[in-house]
Amino acid sequence: MTPTGHHPAPAWFDISTPDAPRARRFYQEMFGWRMNVLDETYTLVAGEGGRPAGGIGQAGPGSPYTGIVAYFPVDDVDAALQRAEELGGSRTLDPTSVPGQGRIAVFTDPDGNAVGLLGP
Repeated sequence: MTPTGHHPAPAWFDISTPDAPRARRFYQEMFGWRMNVLDETYTLVAGEGGRPAGGIGQAGPGSPYTGIVAYFPVDDVDAALQRAEELGGSRTLDPTSVPGQGRIAVFTDPDGNAVGLLGP
């Protein structure tokens, strides 16, 4: 682990789209993903052993991003987000608690790529 608490592999992915049902159908047919539809706005994608590995969500007018974001595990979401900003990143989604997942945040790197953080 690096001094900033980042781990090298993503822990979660999220696809934010203007048409969640269409995206759900596409990825289910493309990759054979098993889906757990929570409601029309969010679906969990099953990974190894049936545990959720990611999600597909409905992007609305106030959504912080659209597209796919990989979430990397960190020990402290607030500290990691602050470090990203110190290095030239921009905060996109403030730290938020997600039931059953911990806390998340999203920033864009200096090239504009959205990157997620996932921590306890």
